[in-house]
Amino acid sequence: MEDQMHCNEEQPEQETNQESGQEEGFDLQEEGFDIQEELKKLPGKPGVYLMHDEKDRVIYVGKAISLKNRVRQYFQSSRNKGIKIEQMVTHIRRFEYIVTDSELEALVLECNLIKEYHPKYNTMLMDDKTYPFIKVTVNEPYPRVMLARKMMKDKAKYFGPYTSSQAVRDTIDLIHKLYHIRSCNRPLPKDMGKERPCLNYHIHQCNAPCQGYISREEYGKAIAEVIRFLSGHFDEILKELEEKMNQASENLEFEKAIEYRELLSSVRQIAQKQKITDSSGEDRDILAAAADKEDAVVQVFFIRGGRLIGRDHFYLRISEEERTADILDSFIKQYYAGTPFIPGELMVPEELEDAGLVEEWLSARRGGKVTIRVPKKGTKEKLVELAANNARLVLSKDKERLKREEGRTIGAVKEIAALLGIEKISRMEAYDISNTNGFESVGSMVVYEHGRPKRNDYRKFRIKGVKGADDYGSMREVLTRRFTHGLREQSESKEIGGFVVFPDLILMDGGKGQVNVALQVLDELKLDIPVCGMVKDDHHRTRGLYYQNEEIGIDRNSEAFRLVTRIQDEAHRFAIEYHKQLRGKTQIHSILDDIEGIGPARRKTLMKNYDSLDAIKAASVEELEKLPSMNKKAAQSIYNFFH
Repeated sequence: MEDQMHCNEEQPEQETNQESGQEEGFDLQEEGFDIQEELKKLPGKPGVYLMHDEKDRVIYVGKAISLKNRVRQYFQSSRNKGIKIEQMVTHIRRFEYIVTDSELEALVLECNLIKEYHPKYNTMLMDDKTYPFIKVTVNEPYPRVMLARKMMKDKAKYFGPYTSSQAVRDTIDLIHKLYHIRSCNRPLPKDMGKERPCLNYHIHQCNAPCQGYISREEYGKAIAEVIRFLSGHFDEILKELEEKMNQASENLEFEKAIEYRELLSSVRQIAQKQKITDSSGEDRDILAAAADKEDAVVQVFFIRGGRLIGRDHFYLRISEEERTADILDSFIKQYYAGTPFIPGELMVPEELEDAGLVEEWLSARRGGKVTIRVPKKGTKEKLVELAANNARLVLSKDKERLKREEGRTIGAVKEIAALLGIEKISRMEAYDISNTNGFESVGSMVVYEHGRPKRNDYRKFRIKGVKGADDYGSMREVLTRRFTHGLREQSESKEIGGFVVFPDLILMDGGKGQVNVALQVLDELKLDIPVCGMVKDDHHRTRGLYYQNEEIGIDRNSEAFRLVTRIQDEAHRFAIEYHKQLRGKTQIHSILDDIEGIGPARRKTLMKNYDSLDAIKAASVEELEKLPSMNKKAAQSIYNFFH
């Protein structure tokens, strides 16, 4: 168990990942996010908005019938928002939004995102049981249609969730009237013919399969029509109900006309079905692209456990003649080559030319089957359309900001690659060590892909095999554990493991010494990965890069310089954060506590009079004895401890 890592090394805590913050020195001015300008771009459509703070954490998730009207309200001083919202607004540094097709979709997506991010200013009261489903028990010989509060993995078909329980009940009632489906819970065909038919048969709302009055095949056709109806094919039913309502009205049968009118209203409400929750409970990515001359945006929706939990968009430079399918084909190959998690299904709007080959490659990387589908109907097709709509919206409103962002991310990575003479860099990993007087040494690993932080891949290391303030020894341990673990994951085909993907470039917080330590570890493990040091000046500011035994200067005004600085600061911040966390758990501890006869008062005296542990080690007994609260016995004990 030598390689076993301390608690969160293989899976960082959610809170820590979100607090990985400051966009690695997240600078909103540099990012170019002007809240007032972005407010002007908001669409007057339903959707969900996410508020981010100065550390880029999601602090609030909300839904809106009109994003344009709702989000603007937060930044209008004349409105009485309440103390909680006013406090939240002071922390908002940027916002993002996802457009949906209805308020219902926004409601369910809001619930999913709140559960995913646990925003500070949201009231955590939402629960799935609030939203009813319609369940068709297709796993039974004679299926039933019923209301369900939860989706179960029981091979039944689920439709929903929906906002109105009454509308669901009315629709189920309508289904019984139209298709004569049974509502009883008799075990059929086992109990067939044992009892008389119920009242529903006599009022012509059930064809009495319990008596064998309808064949299993004919009953199955009726269930197929029910599923077609629940899948969104309402036009024929709505037309039929409207005709019956009008006919009843003309015949002065007003009670019957009112009944048809209420059923019409219920069906129209249920017709506003949503696509945000998937009854299969699978993991899949939904991809769509929008293009305008030489610019393109790919939108990715992430569905995990059947719930849409987030999205991301990517800006691409293309040639004007490129088709959407070509853009998605190129994107999939580049994006999934660098991400450790690959879902079992990708959904795209068009057939890809070499889809079979891409599926084979993704399946090999995942260690399990991956399918690329083009949905033709139903909720999955609508979800792809939703992703495409969001991609078009992002491209039309945020093109210039995306271009600037690409310059500070992908463009900066290309600059670094050119400086070092490396053909291509996608993934970079940076490492740092933190300790206090040699106690509780920890290591940090931060990951950047395409110039952007990948917080889910951040890892922490609690140093186990090195005593004292030995940064080189600690770094050797961290790198050995990281790459040994990665090699083991690769041999076991653990494609979603945290260490399985190796970087194109390793960045060390330091110069020649740290770089040589890394090269020695890689050589011992027979790995060939470029290693570069991030060198700082006497004022602890980034100065340049150390690569292949020479220091390379960087233009301080370049995007490459800014990116290296952000990465270096982030590696240092992440290590410090973990170190503080450990110190908080164990109280303030020092190597000085291990010296016999040295209590809190004498330890405080030593730390006040000496700048470092090395200075204490170099002090003589006579010098130590002269310190306040110290005597000859204590001074001798300190000297003996270090010598």
